[in-house]
Amino acid sequence: MSSLLPKFAKKYFWGDDLDQLNWQSHQKYITQTLLDKGDVQAISWLMNQLSKKTLKETIPNIKLTAKSRNFWELYFS
Repeated sequence: MSSLLPKFAKKYFWGDDLDQLNWQSHQKYITQTLLDKGDVQAISWLMNQLSKKTLKETIPNIKLTAKSRNFWELYFS
């Protein structure tokens, strides 16, 4: 598993230093951002990185908009 973000996902991290952002160190932040703002391709990549069980357990511990939180809670229920 690569520690770098795929090129298609980098657009969601426009305010971050992409040379420093990596999966091993910033997994929670990357997960939070992609679940809140990601497109189908970004979500597909995320779901290849983490199991659905892990994602479901992560939802209560990350900051999401109410709309995103509701969607993902329903999706994983």
